[in-house]
Amino acid sequence: MARLQGKVAIVTGAASGIGRASAILFAQEGASVVIADRSSDVGATAETIRAAGGRVVAVEADAGDEAAVASLVERAIKEFGGLDITYANAGIVGPHVPFLELSGADWQDVLRINLVGPFLAIKYSAKAFLAASRPGSIICTASVAGIRSGAGPTPYSASKAGVINLVQTTANQLAGTGIRVNAICPGLIETGMTKPVFDGARARGKEAKLGQLNPLRRYGVPTEIAGAALFLASDDSSYVNGQAIVVDGGLSSSHPVVPGRID
Repeated sequence: MARLQGKVAIVTGAASGIGRASAILFAQEGASVVIADRSSDVGATAETIRAAGGRVVAVEADAGDEAAVASLVERAIKEFGGLDITYANAGIVGPHVPFLELSGADWQDVLRINLVGPFLAIKYSAKAFLAASRPGSIICTASVAGIRSGAGPTPYSASKAGVINLVQTTANQLAGTGIRVNAICPGLIETGMTKPVFDGARARGKEAKLGQLNPLRRYGVPTEIAGAALFLASDDSSYVNGQAIVVDGGLSSSHPVVPGRID
C-alpha cells in the first residue's frame, strides 16, 4: 500500500527482532531508512532491504550515545533530504540478578540505552522536524514490564516505565508543533533479547506454555510489533499522540487469576 511513500525513517536496534522487522516493513511501505545497531548484523538487515529494492543506510552506533544519535539524524537528512519518522527501538534487558543483589552499576547501561536513548532520539528528531517546519512521528519501544511488575528484571522494568512517562511528557512539551510521540508496549515476543526464555522452555519441552497467561494463549513475533509501529509511523495515526499502545495478546488486561476461572 506504500503507506510511507516518500518518507524518511530512522530505526534503532535494527540488527534483529522488532527493529529488524520494523525497518524491513517501513522500507516495503516506501520509506527510505537509516538503520542503526551496536551489532554489525545491522548490515544484514540493510542487505535484505536493498535486495527488495529499498533505500537504506546502515550505521553501527550506540543508541545511548548522544553524539551518535545526533549523527544519525544528520545522516538521514544528508542521505535522503529530511526526516519524518524515528523509531527509538534499541534496548537491552540487563542483568538477571535478584533485587537485593543489584548494584548501582547494574542499572547504568540499562537506563542509558533504554531510557536516555529514547530521550536523545526524541530531542534530536524533534529539533530536525522543527528546523524543517514539518510534522513528524516519533515512536519508542516500551514494554508491558513498564506497566506493572512481573514481566522483567527491576532495572529493565523501571526503564520501560520511564519510557511510557517520557512519551507522555514530551508529547505535551511539543504541543502545537505537529510532532507526535508515542510508545509501543510489547508483551512476550520471540526476539534475540528473549532467546534465553524461549531456549529454556524448548529444552524442557515446555514451548506450549510460552504465552499461556494471555487470552490468546500464545507468544508474539516481531512482525506483529512492526505492524503497530507502521500504524504509528503512518498518517493513519494522525490523531494518536502521547500514548503507550500495548501489544501483548491481552496479558495486561487482567489482574493475576487462575486461567479459565472468573469467580
